[in-house]
Amino acid sequence: MRRYLVMAMRRPTFDEGVVAPHLAFLDELRASGHLEMTGGFSDKTGGAYVLVNVESLEQARAIAARDPLATQGTSDLTVYEWNTR
Repeated sequence: MRRYLVMAMRRPTFDEGVVAPHLAFLDELRASGHLEMTGGFSDKTGGAYVLVNVESLEQARAIAARDPLATQGTSDLTVYEWNTR
């Protein structure tokens, strides 16, 4: 199974108001079978989530681009195809 790691790093202008829409977005991904795990970094600089059941890196990037963290410009999101065992 291919997994895609989405790293979200907060920008200096991060707005806490985006957290609730981001969590709702993650809930939608989980309900659709595309989210394996998620979590924030203990130092509050950002977080990550793992996408599954996604056809390609391009599709994973398209999903991440819909994340409110990206659409509202409060975080930089980077997507990697992640080789796990």
